[in-house]
Amino acid sequence: MFDRRKILLSGAATAAVATMSAPFALAAKRTAAPVAAKTATTNSAAAKLNALFDSFVSEGLDRSPEFATSLGIDTGDRAYQKAMLSDRSLAEVAAQKALNTDQLRRLRAFDRNSVGGMDAINYDVVMYGLVTQEDANKRFSYGGVGVGAPYILSQLTGAYQGTPDFLDNQHTIATKVDADDYLARLYALGTVFDQELEVTKHDVAMGVIPPDFVLSRTLEQMMKLRSTAADKSPMVDSVARRAKEKKIPGDYSGLATRTMEEKVYPALDRQIAFLKSLQPKAVHDAGVWRLKDGDAYYQASLTANTTTTMKPADIHKMGLDIVKDHTAKIDAIMKSQGMTKGTVGQRLRAMFTDKRFHYENTDAGKEKLLADLNKQVKAVKAKLPQYFGTLPKADVIIKRVPKAIEAGAPGGYYNNASLDGKRPGIYWINLRDTAENPTWTLPTLTYHEAIPGHHLQLSIQQEAPLPLIRKVSGFTSYIEGWALYTEQLAEEMGMYEKDPLGKIGFLHDAMFRAVRLVVDTGMHSMHWSREQAIKYFVDMLGDQDASATTEVERYVVWPGQACSYMIGKLTWLRLRDKARKALGPKFDIRKFHDAGLLAGALPLDVLETVIDRYIESAKA
Repeated sequence: MFDRRKILLSGAATAAVATMSAPFALAAKRTAAPVAAKTATTNSAAAKLNALFDSFVSEGLDRSPEFATSLGIDTGDRAYQKAMLSDRSLAEVAAQKALNTDQLRRLRAFDRNSVGGMDAINYDVVMYGLVTQEDANKRFSYGGVGVGAPYILSQLTGAYQGTPDFLDNQHTIATKVDADDYLARLYALGTVFDQELEVTKHDVAMGVIPPDFVLSRTLEQMMKLRSTAADKSPMVDSVARRAKEKKIPGDYSGLATRTMEEKVYPALDRQIAFLKSLQPKAVHDAGVWRLKDGDAYYQASLTANTTTTMKPADIHKMGLDIVKDHTAKIDAIMKSQGMTKGTVGQRLRAMFTDKRFHYENTDAGKEKLLADLNKQVKAVKAKLPQYFGTLPKADVIIKRVPKAIEAGAPGGYYNNASLDGKRPGIYWINLRDTAENPTWTLPTLTYHEAIPGHHLQLSIQQEAPLPLIRKVSGFTSYIEGWALYTEQLAEEMGMYEKDPLGKIGFLHDAMFRAVRLVVDTGMHSMHWSREQAIKYFVDMLGDQDASATTEVERYVVWPGQACSYMIGKLTWLRLRDKARKALGPKFDIRKFHDAGLLAGALPLDVLETVIDRYIESAKA
């Protein structure tokens, strides 16, 4: 998965640039104007449109210092932002909503018919995001801005969860000013905690309280962060260590320790105390159906994440059908390998628990696991030119999820490279227990998170000749659908020719995304319990209970997001088949991939328009 907390989605200020923010809802379908020779008037109109887009980006970046840092543009006129964190107050939520309304007004005032080709596509994409955000902002008044994340504080949301990692991996330190800016951000973190608490209290007054198990998991992670002595905190170590490496004078350890003790920890204590006070009031029901307008909130979250109007019942049935199909395919491979006893889920569980497939659960074992992942990336890189005309310039590195957040973090996720490519993309893998990552599951995870998945797609998007607003746009169904599609592409590239167990891993992970369709809709629409969801997950997939629990609890706090993967993948496959059928011998998979990737992240209906244009141009 791409990390929706950090990549393309910059903290609390995402709504200020609608196409940076996720999730999105569905706007009216539009068809791009036909490609035509541009007149001076058209060029002038395109210039005006791009200037409008640039103003939107600037307004969004003004509200999101972390996003400027993530993109590597917290320099020059934006250097001041390197000492800041985003405002997460209730007033800022209202200000972001007002800005979205104003941006929508300005874009509607622009004559779309005055531009064509990719400019029209760009218009449609930005309009889509603004309309989506506006609809969600007007209908729901909890969960901050938009839909898809109803709880400000959870095991996956909140500054406590993402900021330590952000400060260590994205806030660069090369000079004394950089180190001082780090301290300023650390000081600001206490204020951010209190702002989040303000919004949380507002939402609680509306009856929006996370389920009891989410509160327990969140408090577990907060207490782990809080229990570390201030001078031993990873946030203190990060600035002290890096300042020392750069020979920057100053007592950064002492200054950061004092900031933690006097500003950060007291604010974190206030969050902890409030969440503890909610525990007696929390219920065990997992789904958002129990919240105010909960059924509508879930439908809006589904629509936002999938960029379709599919209903929960239809998605649920789709999931059941795919699980049945993939179970049969896995069964056939297992039987060919002499594995015949028990259900497919039971045989998968046996493979999960078989120690032959486990790395040692030690630092040395985890380092070997990381080294093997790098070998997989190198092997698949060698085959890319046969399938892609355009390849990313930015590099990707593989790191383990920080120990402080690994308890509630997903199994793997990806952070984007900086716009200039100087900071590489990062594929994070959760190594809290190596038994959760047996060898036969790792290839497909790596293809998804790194290459040819997230790193390839997102880096090409950032490097493409697109307006900045499009370089940083994010549509979950496109992005996650692509990454899941590339898991199948890796199989087609021959990555499992001599690895039948790895192919089981590929099919398992594809079925895993189908199980998500069943479980997500089950909890949020059909009133499934957390335990019912975990049981179905384990029965079908054989995953360890701990992994299944982490996944299910993720769907609880990010309703609808998990459905985007399979729906997006099926769209990529359908469009590829459409192009192959239409073009026959003229079909070139490299050109198909370039057409879909160089256009940047899109709503799925706009992606179809882009592929239709590619088909027409390839016929000529």
